[in-house]
Amino acid sequence: MTARAFLVRGLLVGLLAGFATFLVAHQVGEPHVETAIALEEAAAAAEPADPAAHDHEDEGTTVSRHDQRTWGLLTGSLAVGLAIGGIVALVAASVVGRIGSLTPGQSTALVSLIGFVSVALVPFLKYPATPPAVGNADTIGDRTSWFFGFMLISVAFAAFSSLLAIRLADEIGTYGAVLAGVGVYVVAVVVAGQLMPTVNEIGDFPADVLWYFRRASLITLATMWGVIGVGLTGLVGRLYRRETATVQRRELAASL
Repeated sequence: MTARAFLVRGLLVGLLAGFATFLVAHQVGEPHVETAIALEEAAAAAEPADPAAHDHEDEGTTVSRHDQRTWGLLTGSLAVGLAIGGIVALVAASVVGRIGSLTPGQSTALVSLIGFVSVALVPFLKYPATPPAVGNADTIGDRTSWFFGFMLISVAFAAFSSLLAIRLADEIGTYGAVLAGVGVYVVAVVVAGQLMPTVNEIGDFPADVLWYFRRASLITLATMWGVIGVGLTGLVGRLYRRETATVQRRELAASL
């Protein structure tokens, strides 16, 4: 039960999660991206041509949509899967034996769940993904910084709430400690969400296309974290049972 053993298994499940995420994103998300691009192109074609505008289409390196939705999407999914899998594995290794009486497999599942909620779900609810043709190009930098800032706030309070629940477990019991930790986290992210800027740049973009795109984005995120959580929990649980059996055999041999 070493950090290296956790990391190797985290990278393996991260690689698998990357492939699964690519398949889901390609089949579920890309059709809505294509629809959004078609709407964007139709809106651009309907606008009067600006004779003073300069065409930059041929400048620089252009990546085709085919490469974006195939090799580009696969490469990005694998990279993100490996990164998240490795990070979750190292965090899971660091909390083994420190969360009450949870086994390594159970604590790994808890880490994965907290990670999904704090890193993916809550930031998505505040700043959901937007398809092409939605949003002002001049505010991309601000929107990106707001998203990552809110994600850091969510992760920080998730860690603080988890530590608080662990410390309170012996005093008020597991049930009360969990309620206290969840309550602190919910209040903190709600207040932070109210204080941070709101993005409303949808315009006249079709609501149904936007909903389908955001639903597909959330499904893609859930696939990534679900595969990592379930896969890593299973591998860590199997490793723990194997190590426990080895220790028991040695103790039995020593007692004879």
